[in-house]
Amino acid sequence: MKYFSLIVLFTFLSCGNKEDILLPKANTTIVKNVDDLSPIYIFFRTKEKDTLAEVNRKNEIISTNWIFNIDKRLPLRLVIPEVMKLQQKKREEKAHKNELAQNYYSYADTIGKNLAFIPFTNVFYKLEKPKSGIVVFFLKNNEVQVNNVIVKKEKFQDYLNTLPSDKSNKYVFCFAKELSFGSYLQYEILIQSLKFSMSELNVGNEEFVY
Repeated sequence: MKYFSLIVLFTFLSCGNKEDILLPKANTTIVKNVDDLSPIYIFFRTKEKDTLAEVNRKNEIISTNWIFNIDKRLPLRLVIPEVMKLQQKKREEKAHKNELAQNYYSYADTIGKNLAFIPFTNVFYKLEKPKSGIVVFFLKNNEVQVNNVIVKKEKFQDYLNTLPSDKSNKYVFCFAKELSFGSYLQYEILIQSLKFSMSELNVGNEEFVY
């Protein structure tokens, strides 16, 4: 509840204007509580026909856990470059570096009725196509393409179960750059469940957006 209050306070006091962020929604909580945090906001903006991502990081403290509050309407092509810049800044910090500090995306758990978080500290984003591996490409409309085979999101794990269980097969997760951040976060929660239920899944720490 403290963190909900912090968001509300920022909403009404930023620059004297009302500021709104529509957080992504999901029906599960990955992480429920995060202490010692700094909030970072990425707002949805429009200018004429263009969509813009506006970053507000006034409260960032390098040694704390960073909570990324990102409007779910923003496309990945705008969000991920900004996230990469912030990740790089934190990774390169020497003087105030805290090895225990993590990065989290925030979202709303519609079942638990609470604010929830998903860690992404160790994810390295690439704005290009992968050069090898079993390519798992997350698309719009809840569709996933696995090496050119299209499957529905709800059938994704079943499809993976049909593939040869060779640990040398490395799965590479890729995302359409026009995918909304809200859809991306739901896919990330799906990936978390896959890693938990399929411990033999060979997955690296890189994600590709193109």
